[in-house]
Amino acid sequence: MSGSRIIAMNRGSGPDGQAWHAAPLGFDLVARQAEIDQVAVRRWRLERLRAELRRRDYAGALLADPMNIRYATGARNMAVWTMHAPGRYAFVATEGPVVLFDFSTTHHLLQPIDTVDELRASTPWFYFLAGPRVAEKTAIWAEEVSSLVRSHGGDNRRLAIDRCEPWGAARLADNGLQLFDAQEPLEQARAIKSADEIKCVRLAMEVCDTAIDRMRAALEPGITENQLWSILHETNIAHDGEWIECRLLSSGERTNPWFQESGNRVIQAGDIVGFDTDMVGPNGYLADISRSYVCPGRPPTDHQRRLHAMAQEQVLTNVALLKPGLAFRDFVERAWRMPEQFVPNRYMVQVHGVGFVDEYPAIACKEDVAEWGYDGVFEENMVVSVESYLGEAGGTEGVKLEQQVLITATGAEVLSRTPFEDSIRP
Repeated sequence: MSGSRIIAMNRGSGPDGQAWHAAPLGFDLVARQAEIDQVAVRRWRLERLRAELRRRDYAGALLADPMNIRYATGARNMAVWTMHAPGRYAFVATEGPVVLFDFSTTHHLLQPIDTVDELRASTPWFYFLAGPRVAEKTAIWAEEVSSLVRSHGGDNRRLAIDRCEPWGAARLADNGLQLFDAQEPLEQARAIKSADEIKCVRLAMEVCDTAIDRMRAALEPGITENQLWSILHETNIAHDGEWIECRLLSSGERTNPWFQESGNRVIQAGDIVGFDTDMVGPNGYLADISRSYVCPGRPPTDHQRRLHAMAQEQVLTNVALLKPGLAFRDFVERAWRMPEQFVPNRYMVQVHGVGFVDEYPAIACKEDVAEWGYDGVFEENMVVSVESYLGEAGGTEGVKLEQQVLITATGAEVLSRTPFEDSIRP
């Protein structure tokens, strides 16, 4: 049975004569968007970035990652496609203009934005569009960028750059530029949210909670993992959301180990069904929570209840620790201790930042600190997600839970209204 039957509002017929059902809006989206000052959002983000560039004495930043372009400029254009086809880019002068280079055939789509001083046609130099002319196009692109640095950087030739093929980097170096990693200043800038950014995060979470309500209502024996997962996508898009980062929904024995993507498995009564939303919602902000349910038709087993109770304890314990000024390493030392049988299948992080997507910081499990952990400090107005996955090594089931929170002056505020407490009951 398709879950769309339960959430249907607008009805019609497709070309094959089958009924279709459009996802209704769960709240007044237009009114909620009107509460957000988008001009203030854009100006806050751009100044956050420039402050980080000044701190490192960079003349500017050259950005090709669509997440970074959007953070700096507010401009969106084919974000998913340009993640692997980087034909648009932006130059942000630390003291000077913001120049956005975009596909000439899409300039009519870009409305004037206060944070963009100049719009130019881009010079794509990746093979799909440049073909055997890659070297020629790379040289043109490099001169465009170098000219901007010379014009607006004074004697400073220090340029932060986020994504660049080696031959492009070599061209920029030949033109006298010193290249540095732009991701560091971008991630540091993105870590602290303004009041209006927090409104964006809350709106994305409201969409996510609405979608989970619908998924929960549709969960019954006979629905496939993909059918259930599609409800999250449909609800997100209907509410002006953008995409889902992963396909992390699994059921039954596919829940252990974690990270198996949704498929055509038919969910049975009594199956554990776990998912991680990774939902890029309206305005491009992430709603990233996880829940695990038992499919109705058979009571939860004692084992399922124990797993779920321990996962809750892990998340709730770790959320309670979060406050401004807490060092990452102190958090790791004080965090919930995972029983040994779950350690081999542990989740990759205990906490991670949230903004447009997963962002700085990433807090390692205690077992992984020596290999890749790092220190830092939690700050007020960070948004983070607190993770738990419990599945025994060699076991047949696992439970995934995750809670997204805002770090306030007094501690962590949970942003989702979707409860943990009743999520194990059928």
